[in-house]
Amino acid sequence: MTAPLLLYGHPGCPYVQRVAIVLAEKGVPHERQDIDFQRKPAPFLAASPLGQVPVLLVAGQALFDSAVICEWLDECHAPRLHPADALQRARHRAWMAYGTALLHAVDGFYKARDVQTLEAQRAAIVRLLQRLEAALGDPPYFAGAAFGMVDVVFAPVFRYFDAFARLTPFAFFAGLPKATAWRQRLAARPSVQGAVGPDFVARLAGYIGQQDAVLARQAREAAGHGA
Repeated sequence: MTAPLLLYGHPGCPYVQRVAIVLAEKGVPHERQDIDFQRKPAPFLAASPLGQVPVLLVAGQALFDSAVICEWLDECHAPRLHPADALQRARHRAWMAYGTALLHAVDGFYKARDVQTLEAQRAAIVRLLQRLEAALGDPPYFAGAAFGMVDVVFAPVFRYFDAFARLTPFAFFAGLPKATAWRQRLAARPSVQGAVGPDFVARLAGYIGQQDAVLARQAREAAGHGA
């Protein structure tokens, strides 16, 4: 019997969530070991050239970088999450990169140290979401009826907005009905739910709220906890 795959991850990492979602969608047997970044175990450091997650051990060989891992899984395990047509497959990969750009904007938003940066990142997120709204096709998923790799990429990003809703009154998805429906459909999918613990959004909001950043300070002040 082939040894199961071993996924090195971390509970809060959106890139690990991508791999976990793909593994679940394909029903691939695997083990998971979450890493304490303060005390990284030697086997993980030996497997991860960058010391980062995710890493997938396959028959003793290490694959790192979430995009690489997901592409390998899609090539080797059914059902395929990429379109069969080469042009559409390339288009989907481009929108996967767009999802990563949105994730970077989100990261910059909640880590902003001054109001000007916070506003600039907020505006960048709004522009990205508006462009995304225009690109979405028929529901329920990015490309219609079939759940695919673009959905895999965006599902972990959308969790941040669930956390933001607990901290800020700004409604990022106002006036974006397609993106709103897509976000809700992804959140309800079992593979997406299973990629994190049931209290993940609350824990994420708590983590963001403890940052030494403008958003966290504003949230604490609004809650009456001072600066």
